[in-house]
Amino acid sequence: MKKGLINFSTNHPVWIIMIIIGFTALFGWQLADIRIDTDPENMLPTDEPVRIFNHEFKEQFEISDFLAVGIVNEEGVFNAEQLSRVYHITEAIMEIDGIVAEDVMAPSQVNDIYYEGDIMVIDTLMRRPPQSEAEAQQVFRRILANPILKGKLASEDGKAMALFIPIESKHESHRIAAEITAITDSLGGDETYFIAGLPIAEDSFGREMFGQMIFSAPVAGLIIFILLFVFFRNIRIILPPMIVAMTSIIWTMGALVWAGFSVHIMSSMIPIFLFPIAVLNSIHIISEFHDNFKKHGDRRKTIEHTINELFTPMLFTSATTVVGFLSLMTNNIPPVQVFGGFVAFGVGVSWLMSITLNPAMAMLLPESALKNFGTSGEDTGILARIVKAIGRFSARRYMLILPATAVIIAISIFGLMKIEVNDNPVKWFKSDHPLRVADNALNSHLAGTYMNYLIFQTDEEDAMLDPAMLAYIESVQNHIAKSNIVGSTSGITDFLKKLRLEIAGHGDSLYGLPLSSMEAAQYLLIYDKQNEINKLVNEDYSHANLWVQMTAGDNQEVSGVVNSANKFIEENPAPYELTTRWAGLPYVNIVWQDKMVSGMRISLLASFGIVFLMMAFLFRSALWGLLSMLPLTITIMAIYASIGYFGKPYDMPIAILSSLTLGLSIDFAIHFIQRARATHRRTGNFAETYKQIFAGPGRAISRNVLVIAIGFVPMFFSNLVPYITVGSFFFAIMTVSGGVTLILLPALVTVLKSRLFPELKKNN
Repeated sequence: MKKGLINFSTNHPVWIIMIIIGFTALFGWQLADIRIDTDPENMLPTDEPVRIFNHEFKEQFEISDFLAVGIVNEEGVFNAEQLSRVYHITEAIMEIDGIVAEDVMAPSQVNDIYYEGDIMVIDTLMRRPPQSEAEAQQVFRRILANPILKGKLASEDGKAMALFIPIESKHESHRIAAEITAITDSLGGDETYFIAGLPIAEDSFGREMFGQMIFSAPVAGLIIFILLFVFFRNIRIILPPMIVAMTSIIWTMGALVWAGFSVHIMSSMIPIFLFPIAVLNSIHIISEFHDNFKKHGDRRKTIEHTINELFTPMLFTSATTVVGFLSLMTNNIPPVQVFGGFVAFGVGVSWLMSITLNPAMAMLLPESALKNFGTSGEDTGILARIVKAIGRFSARRYMLILPATAVIIAISIFGLMKIEVNDNPVKWFKSDHPLRVADNALNSHLAGTYMNYLIFQTDEEDAMLDPAMLAYIESVQNHIAKSNIVGSTSGITDFLKKLRLEIAGHGDSLYGLPLSSMEAAQYLLIYDKQNEINKLVNEDYSHANLWVQMTAGDNQEVSGVVNSANKFIEENPAPYELTTRWAGLPYVNIVWQDKMVSGMRISLLASFGIVFLMMAFLFRSALWGLLSMLPLTITIMAIYASIGYFGKPYDMPIAILSSLTLGLSIDFAIHFIQRARATHRRTGNFAETYKQIFAGPGRAISRNVLVIAIGFVPMFFSNLVPYITVGSFFFAIMTVSGGVTLILLPALVTVLKSRLFPELKKNN
């Protein structure tokens, strides 16, 4: 296969280029049908029980995802002027397409029950804009007197108010938020308006991420192009690696769309992952061609030498990377499976194009383009001197390097024990992003923008009207309310207590649960606002919905609330045969993120074992295979330990980067070891082998390290935290794995040379 590819590429370069152009056009044409999916809920399979129940629950209780519009004024928001503006803003918001207008929670829309003299009134809190300061304060007092509205609609100090805007589809939240912002900008006053909520965070992240992708990928490509030019000083020579990378991305994304998949948050990152992997092989090819062209004096011979020398290590580095990403297909998260499968496809494509397009384009270059290309004799450039200095250091100081490595491993193990799995889509934005600012502002003043729902289910009609069952639900509420992130809980219990207080006699002594099922039923019959009641209990009163409003949405904190409530329910049996289930976006998030992280861990361990077996097979030696795994192992341990030490949570971006760590870290070790073995077979002299490795392959490895590491530095300055994480990890992966390969491996080879090269014993 190797000889056939070389001959076809060098003898028919135009055919190679035409074939690649044809397939690129074919796959590129598919991109016209691209479909974007920014919904994190689609991280779960469509038949996932949690996902199915969440939709069933929303239908049963007529619950919609919502946006929280906050109004904050440190001087107070409950005055006639500001409430008048809020009234008109609410009216305008309700005209926005995609709003569930009848469920909007705002002073002018929310019903309250109160007395005017001896007459009981059921009316909105603010049927018209207040005409006086007294009317404005009355609205505030009525909110505080209503346990369902207190803390939700207004803060207890009166400095903040919230409007809860239910939306028909969370996929429209970004657009709706923009229209709300336009309304508040035109109708608002000195008060500050904020928009928060998981739907807007998730939808906005997806949209901003695609914009960031459009910016980051070309900038990274430009920097890589500039660095390659600095190294090789020949634009015609460095164009093929860039073409390989771009065409690999087009083929991969086109194949994804052609296969009928939407471009999800995960798959949108394929270009960022694929670009550095796609240029690695090409850089090795150009480096080898650069170092040998003047020695051979003929490009065909140089190409044949280059591909012959690099074919096996490039095949195995690509194969191990493919294995790393294919292992993600064992994950039970569909977008992760799609991501892993198509990155693996792209890696295979980039390998094939690297060993065909590079030689083909080199054969089409005019002789003049190669006139001054390559080194004559020993390279004395800065990079060459640094690499040789590293080689000398590794050979002379191996007794220092090995203990230092052991210390690093020990420190890393301790750091790995400190890692905490945690995530929150809102924190995918930088701290000064408007959504983060809004989240902090509203959750510091009000009961919270993160809403979970705890559903109590029985098979008994009217069970949720039974005082014993109501008392049980209230005990669960009281337990949940102990959490420092739970701002409020609301259920049928609070609703009935408010009705009893107002209907039965308007006395504080009557504020409590009904004494009988009949009494509870009568209150609900008198109130007769079925759309509100339906959000708390179902029609036959066998199911109840408890709203759990939280001021934080981190997985750890949300899980703490859920687990604590589940434990309390398990230890305190209900008066009926009872099933409890959770719903809501925060809960769905912790489910899919937990599945993804655990799946990634299993995938990484599985691929780690497979790669070791591949290395042992490649080198026909378990010892060589073990050595090749050290850069990968130490890189993973060191980088992930730093996460533990710095307190960075193990989140979605870090989880998916583990597969990239495997693919890139093993690349350098394979090239170093394979070239060292091949060189030693030619020279038969360990000292000469050591010298040649750091003169050629060592320089190619260092070029790859610099190109990819520096190429992704611009991502440090992204507005999105996952992009900063990806950029930082690329930089760290390349730096650490490259350093370990060039420092630790030579030291170990020096110590173990008699076992690694048995022929040395015979010569001695």
